[in-house]
Amino acid sequence: MKIYIDYSNEQDKLSPPENFEELVEKCARAALEEEHIDDDAEVSVTLVDNERIRELNNEFREIDRETDVLSFPLGDENGFETNPDTDAILLGDIVISLEKAQSQAEEYGHSFLREVAFLLTHSLFHLLGYDHMTPDEEKEMFAKQEKVLEKLGITR
Repeated sequence: MKIYIDYSNEQDKLSPPENFEELVEKCARAALEEEHIDDDAEVSVTLVDNERIRELNNEFREIDRETDVLSFPLGDENGFETNPDTDAILLGDIVISLEKAQSQAEEYGHSFLREVAFLLTHSLFHLLGYDHMTPDEEKEMFAKQEKVLEKLGITR
């Protein structure tokens, strides 16, 4: 399985974790393996600051406040479209506020790396069709996220 990453850092307030693209690849591979998907996959990841994610949150969700991560899935109940050039499934877009990730890492008492990996994995499961609108959905999604992070050795 090959993971194609379209990565963009559109903020200059914080440096992303070291080897960020490798982290994205590992998280994506582990999430896909957890779902028994062995197709090549493509994901877009954009890093922004709190101001930009607030704008996006307001534009797309009509919530006028910053958030930590936004997910824009391309798949639906009928599956995923594929990139005609690579035959990779198109998962969608992830937007992470590094500022928010840093403040949450401090608040939760774990590393910046752990928080960014959690946000990536959380968003990847959204791109794979998971949600957490009910307690049962939330329990299932969070269990899968923790399993992926444990597999990668990224713990609290």
